[in-house]
Amino acid sequence: MATDAHPIRPPAAWRDPRKPLWPLALLVPALPFLGWWVWHGTGAAWAWWLTPGVVFGLIPLVDLLIGDDRHNPPDEAVPRLAADGYYRWLTYLYLPAQYAALVLCCAVWARGGLSWPAGAGLVATVGVVNGIAINTAHELGHKRETLERWLSKIALAPAGYGHFFVEHNRGHHTRVATPEDPASSRLGESFWAFWPRTVLGSLRSAWRLETARFRLRGRSPWTHRNDVLNAWAMTALLFAVLVVAFGPGVLPFLLLQAVFGFSLLEVVNYLEHYGLARQRNAAGRYEKVDPRHSWNSDRTVTNVFLFQLQRHSDHHANPLRRYQTLRSFDASPQLPAGYATMVVVALIPPLWRRLMDHRVLAHYAGDVTLANVHRRTARRE
Repeated sequence: MATDAHPIRPPAAWRDPRKPLWPLALLVPALPFLGWWVWHGTGAAWAWWLTPGVVFGLIPLVDLLIGDDRHNPPDEAVPRLAADGYYRWLTYLYLPAQYAALVLCCAVWARGGLSWPAGAGLVATVGVVNGIAINTAHELGHKRETLERWLSKIALAPAGYGHFFVEHNRGHHTRVATPEDPASSRLGESFWAFWPRTVLGSLRSAWRLETARFRLRGRSPWTHRNDVLNAWAMTALLFAVLVVAFGPGVLPFLLLQAVFGFSLLEVVNYLEHYGLARQRNAAGRYEKVDPRHSWNSDRTVTNVFLFQLQRHSDHHANPLRRYQTLRSFDASPQLPAGYATMVVVALIPPLWRRLMDHRVLAHYAGDVTLANVHRRTARRE
């Protein structure tokens, strides 16, 4: 089922051809320092728009020029590849760079004197870094190692989205591509309608899942062992330390960048499963998750920057697989561009529907009843 149309070498001699490229993922948290350097030298407000400009402008352009890479590692090489600590350390290194960028930008905000375009760019800059950090948290949070699971919560803290650790792993992965999942968008549903449904629904789901875990054991959920509460406590502690360090005026900045950051996560959630549905079997249960239930993209550059999040079909079918071992499947529906491009498209509902609705229908051979359809769309049709 896996696609490896162009095997490069025998498995014993196989080496990851993208190994030198993976450190590029650390460029994102480094970009605010470039923005600061340009702003400090010129005073230009546009300097604080460099980070979102690179992520949503330059990367899509380079993605388009370089194109796709659908090669998969040979199965025999996967254990060696998964055990290579080089890949793991790249995810770890994102966190100190993320926090350093946050402190730098808090200092700039606290200093004052920013014009509104510069201030908005500063919020967007940190929001992009912390929003993409949720992807790093996603990679770490799926692993069984205690260290990686705690690092996942630390990466989530600046965006105030610690409950994602619970909801994504135990909620979304169970209910993906069903109407019951708040993180699976529906055919005909705009991102702006999806946003409140997923933000509130995911929060409620995380709390219910975690409190149910304690009640099954006859224990109170009001404990530091509650993964929702201890993750939120990290955010409260982080924000308190930054307010003490830079003054109470930094709190609005922290709240604004957090909303920007988790909204970036949710727009990615929106595009990952749009309109896709798991069917019920004869017993009335949903079929097993497989590569048909997630939108995939093999765009080379965005996959490097996002630790292969775009190979989302294999991730959902095999959530414990490390990013460097994820595969491309022929059965997976394909996005017309990489995530960096599709995030922008998703913010423009008419353009999104023009690009995506016919792809959903084609995936189901024209049978809209097989899709996960937004209720208002279903009523109109």
